[in-house]
Amino acid sequence: MPSDRLEGVALVTGGGRGIGASIGRELADAGMRVAVTGRTRDQVETIAAEIGGLALVGDVSRHEDVESWARTAEAELGPIDLLVANAGIGNQTGTTWDMSPEDWWHVLEVNVLGVHLTCRSMIPGMLERARGRIVITGSGAAYLPGSRQTAYAASKAAVCRYGESLAGELEGRIPVFFFSPGLVRTEMTERFGDDMPWTPPELAPRLVRVLASGRADALAGRYLHAEHDDIEDLIRRADEIAEQDLNAIRLRR
Repeated sequence: MPSDRLEGVALVTGGGRGIGASIGRELADAGMRVAVTGRTRDQVETIAAEIGGLALVGDVSRHEDVESWARTAEAELGPIDLLVANAGIGNQTGTTWDMSPEDWWHVLEVNVLGVHLTCRSMIPGMLERARGRIVITGSGAAYLPGSRQTAYAASKAAVCRYGESLAGELEGRIPVFFFSPGLVRTEMTERFGDDMPWTPPELAPRLVRVLASGRADALAGRYLHAEHDDIEDLIRRADEIAEQDLNAIRLRR
């Protein structure tokens, strides 16, 4: 388990359940003051009470909700040092051509627009204070073959590219990371069944804890995998990774 002790304030979207709740617990255990957001009041209030944090209820795809979260978190906890843009859905149950356009687009509204709105809300304050970090939950669905859900795969491809591009835009000022948590058994993935190669649920929170510590800042903008990457090894090899453009989603010919 990482020994990094952390200070400051973290805001975790989608923090009422699943991976987001586990990340909130990990950051609170490390010493951070944590705000968790989500649409379901009972869930976010339960997690916030458990970790001594702040519950923020609302929809990550609504600009006014995200702006309200930022104001409330800063008023209650202090300036936000770490944004974990984790909220995501994968609700495509039918074929692409049978889904309503509204249902298909809603996946991208939550998974992509939600990331953008939270980043957009937090970045100005981070730049003004000259400190802060952003961690975005991506997915192997961004590049792995075999997907049969266009909305989710497209959203995760977009959000990983967004994270890489934002890291370039903020280079030298705010480290931006994006990572795959692996195949973690959650309410969203439960339908896959017992025979899947499930990722231990503690790995993603541990990775986020290291990223929050600042020790991995040289890896900003690199694709990281909570299960398949040894983050301590990547930190040691950061110069090599940059020189050879490793841990990047690229077309090779």
